Amino acid sequence: MLQLDATATAARLSFEALIPALRRAFAEEGCEVPLRHTHRIADPAGAGGSVLLMPAWKPGGLFGLKTVMIFPGNGARGLPGLHSLYTLFDASTGVPLAQLDGNTITSRRTAAAAALAASFLAREDAARLLVLGCGRVARLLPEAMRCVRPITRVQVWNHRPEGALALAREWREQGIDVQAVTDLDAAVHEADIVSCATLASAPLVRGAQLREGTHLDLIGSFTPQMRECDAACFARSRVFVDTEEALAKSGDVLGAVAEGAFEAARLQGTLAQLVRGERAGRREAGEITLFKAVGNALEDLAAAELVAAAMLGR
Repeated sequence: MLQLDATATAARLSFEALIPALRRAFAEEGCEVPLRHTHRIADPAGAGGSVLLMPAWKPGGLFGLKTVMIFPGNGARGLPGLHSLYTLFDASTGVPLAQLDGNTITSRRTAAAAALAASFLAREDAARLLVLGCGRVARLLPEAMRCVRPITRVQVWNHRPEGALALAREWREQGIDVQAVTDLDAAVHEADIVSCATLASAPLVRGAQLREGTHLDLIGSFTPQMRECDAACFARSRVFVDTEEALAKSGDVLGAVAEGAFEAARLQGTLAQLVRGERAGRREAGEITLFKAVGNALEDLAAAELVAAAMLGR
């Protein structure tokens, strides 16, 4: 069985290839994507953790399973709180084919999905990108967004300012015009695209600060307890999601519903409906659009198929 570490996995997942691959995956029919499984793992000697199982397959094609281990107490042990593996099988025979780095699959497909959504929802002349966060996904966003929009200026904010400063230095070395910022409200008001890739539990972006024509991208939070924006963002926006699971699992959505700022009937569409032309993306230059993602195993499989095509000839 082929085994690829993070570097080898990333080398086969350029955004120039991955974004179109996701577009094809959402446009096609026939992929089986069950709801993710979540299980609690108790540990009498510690805080314990959780496991997420995310399967997807194409009958007669490939079967992929992402296993995500989340142990919040690992920080005290000097270990990352999240570990992930992606295993690829032949869907006709069950034969294991490859084991890929799950963190790389997740981070790159998440950034690619955000860019795919922005290709429908952000203004065509969107040039100013604001990134919230400094984690694996946040680091990839300028590269991904530049594949679909003419990004010329990037700002980065983080709850720890030193993290934003360090990431800004890293991006400058890549030739990106970037500035670390501490005044989040002002940065939100100036941006054409606001992309949140955090694990915040309290709103960071305020709807009152969004300018007309802004695209708001919420791709960090993925549980009912997490929120990256306030309810006013939903009240002012045309709202899209990666999958309808977001209506039940996103703290951003649930919070806006609880505060009377949003209801499911106001949902404008899913990423699949945008790709298939079943729902309209941006209609006017001045409207505010919002994309909320909680992750989809279809995206993982599409990324793994790219790797398989390069390494296994499938």
